[in-house]
Amino acid sequence: MTRLLHLSDLHFGRARADLLEPLVDAVNRLAPDLVAISGDFTQRARRAQFRMARAFIDRLEPPVLCVPGNHDVPLENLPRRLVAPFLGYRRWISHTLEPVFTRDGTTVVGLNTVNPYVWQSGKVGRRAVERACAAFAGREDTVCVIVAHHPFEHGPDVDKKPMRGAAEAIDELARCGADIVLSGHLHTWRAEPFAERSGRRGAVQVHAGTGLSTRVRGEENDFNLLTVEGRRLLVERYAAGAGVAEFAKVGEARFDLHVDHAGAPA
Repeated sequence: MTRLLHLSDLHFGRARADLLEPLVDAVNRLAPDLVAISGDFTQRARRAQFRMARAFIDRLEPPVLCVPGNHDVPLENLPRRLVAPFLGYRRWISHTLEPVFTRDGTTVVGLNTVNPYVWQSGKVGRRAVERACAAFAGREDTVCVIVAHHPFEHGPDVDKKPMRGAAEAIDELARCGADIVLSGHLHTWRAEPFAERSGRRGAVQVHAGTGLSTRVRGEENDFNLLTVEGRRLLVERYAAGAGVAEFAKVGEARFDLHVDHAGAPA
């Protein structure tokens, strides 16, 4: 059994100060095997905001896997954005933009979907997908997880531009073994299989909303706790409403994972 805690869109610089301690306490109390943070650590990629994000990470007791979000590259400093967009992220959060974590039958791969030349919409390239597939290769009995900032699929109510290359990427990632895809960016919660497509092996997409940001877009601040046991996935949502400085479980979803990496769905 592996337990993954999924956080996203902390947005230090525009975060709820009253939720910081409750979030740290909740993460450490739940004691997952890994904390996966799917980007947007900062609001404007400023040094002080990165320092707050680093201090938060340092207080988490479990191992942490991170990927950058579009807010983690400079918006106002155009030369830095064009020449060294991830300088602050590498210095304060993680030098590795696409990390890999393995433990007890679970492999987690981070993908950098940030396009430094476009403010919001992301991109996923062929080489990133190839690296993820290489990490999954030969792990037939392993549950394989992708962590990315941008979703690979939008619901009909989302007006943001989809990530470039997403449709092709999710087809290939599913083919090479991805069972679960964790993402954020939209500040909304979602847990469901990807839309059915002929020939595509099944995979489950799990979106976290925002852990700390005041920009909740009609939803609560939240995070996910995923428990993977064999071919079963339990996604538990923890949330804190407006004026409530405490995270509590508010719902769950259960899935049967397709882990027959040799071809047909299990």
